[in-house]
Amino acid sequence: MTLLGIRNLTKKFGGLMAVNDVSFDVEQGKIVGLIGPNGAGKTTVFNLITGNYIPDHGEIIFNGRDLAGLKTHKIVSLGIARTFQTIRLFKNLSVLENVLAGCHCRMRSGIFSSMFRLPSQRREEKLALGRALKELEFVGLKEHMNLKSMNLSYGNQRLLEIARALASSPSLIVLDEPAGGMNDYETQRLVGLIEKMQARGLTVLLIEHDMNLVMRICEHIVVLEHGALIAQGSAREITADSRVIEAYLGIDDEED
Repeated sequence: MTLLGIRNLTKKFGGLMAVNDVSFDVEQGKIVGLIGPNGAGKTTVFNLITGNYIPDHGEIIFNGRDLAGLKTHKIVSLGIARTFQTIRLFKNLSVLENVLAGCHCRMRSGIFSSMFRLPSQRREEKLALGRALKELEFVGLKEHMNLKSMNLSYGNQRLLEIARALASSPSLIVLDEPAGGMNDYETQRLVGLIEKMQARGLTVLLIEHDMNLVMRICEHIVVLEHGALIAQGSAREITADSRVIEAYLGIDDEED
């Protein structure tokens, strides 16, 4: 079943065509990679999906609803969470507090119930704490929950971002270069974590420059170049596609 359908997505910035009539599907429960050379439009597609940009044309259909034009917080509440290429944590807050921030979109208590600590507010707070601890354990950071996030290693800060995204109870998690800056050991932990996310029923869409990672875990791969879709398919199909080879490696027309 298609969870996310991108239809003829187009976005211009002045005279620059950042995304040009792109269409692809993300099937429920799958791990899908979005790849391409620098400047291909990958992060722009992510920003369109998550409401950071509004498309000039096209549809973003998630669970049967068009997301185009919706605010970011509304899209999160509908079940899409993301991480960013550049780490965005509350550095002076604890690891636990960062993950609790991800629970906020599921909390319904108003100002009155919060001010007077009504039973409904206390129950909601307890549920949020339990959720945050569960996600910290899931990513392997529960023992660090009282540390300030800025005191975590780089790789663990990446995992904390994922835990915060998971705390919003998404059905689709969008990861923007999650392995960027990680060493080999940290990357292996990340691969295991993404596979665990899929095993618990989540759908994953990721941008990643580590092609070994992409080819290992992605069941479907979408390739962009200069904002346009040039290929999509399995890892085997993508690595054999001449357009993909040209986009990444170039073609030497000169005879030896």
